[in-house]
Amino acid sequence: MRIQPDDVAASIQRDIGAEVFAVYGADRDTFYGHVQAVLKTRPTIVVDDGAGLTTTIHNDHAELLTDVIGGTEVTSTGVLRIKNMADDGALRYPVFPTNDAATKHLFDNRYGTGQNTIDGILRATNMLLAGSTFVVVGYGWCGRGVAMRARGMGANVIVVEVDPVRALEAVLDGLTVMPMSRAAEHGDIFVTVTGNRDVVTIEHMRKMKDGAVVANSGHFDIEIGVEDLRKEAEQVTELRPNCVEYRLPVGNRILLLAEGRLVGQSAAEAHPAEVMDMTFATQALALEHLVANAASLPAGVHGIPKDIENRVAKAKLDAYGVEIEELSDQQKRYLTDWRVGT
Repeated sequence: MRIQPDDVAASIQRDIGAEVFAVYGADRDTFYGHVQAVLKTRPTIVVDDGAGLTTTIHNDHAELLTDVIGGTEVTSTGVLRIKNMADDGALRYPVFPTNDAATKHLFDNRYGTGQNTIDGILRATNMLLAGSTFVVVGYGWCGRGVAMRARGMGANVIVVEVDPVRALEAVLDGLTVMPMSRAAEHGDIFVTVTGNRDVVTIEHMRKMKDGAVVANSGHFDIEIGVEDLRKEAEQVTELRPNCVEYRLPVGNRILLLAEGRLVGQSAAEAHPAEVMDMTFATQALALEHLVANAASLPAGVHGIPKDIENRVAKAKLDAYGVEIEELSDQQKRYLTDWRVGT
């Protein structure tokens, strides 16, 4: 029997004794209700995913700030938010951006998101990806992973990107780059991986081929114009679990996966444990560092110490049974002493 996410949450509360405020398939109001329930426990350390707890504390529960010694943030979008808070002078305690650690984004974002996104699409549609035109909207680490896996399945990959450096990287990776307004007419499958909002709009969906598949693997469902799609559709048909067809007045049908939520988590089983272990190890060691140094850490965003990244990577290599080279003393001196010539 497949273990359901609610069973996992129940086990955490029953077997470990940790209070759990979560339910599978929660809507937006339920999600924020859970955030408020967590904050009623008066946390001293905030381990965040998307900055929902962090922003809510600062906006609505300033009285909790005296209890919080610091926290971590694990997602790309959440890190962007806490950095914006710091830039505005609003962040009131130290936060370690787990997502910025190489042992997180190089592996969790790229390989974890890449794999579970494809897994979710295949489970929801049972489509053949080989020969399809697969549009990846966003070429950050998650987008790179999705593009890599789609290409590996034989798809022709188009990238939509606003950052000129990332767009150039996609071109040199051998991918096609174009604006969303043009990509909308070419794609068979569209995946948003931006952490932003309104990147696939109803205007784009009106241009899409009949039967185009639209999914999100970035952040919340606001990456896709889900509400506008629902309002405009003349007919709605559930084709398969996590695959709903919307017939638009212009005549084309759009297949929305997992209601626009994270397709790899909703239609599949999220990241494999073999990649999440590095993320959680990095985060746990960052929290240990936070507790040990809280008295001397000012409010703001602090990078994960390099020795933590190396410790996690070395442990992972040991688990794989992989040995690496070591620098000799002479090589170390050459790399660290500016007086040494060529």
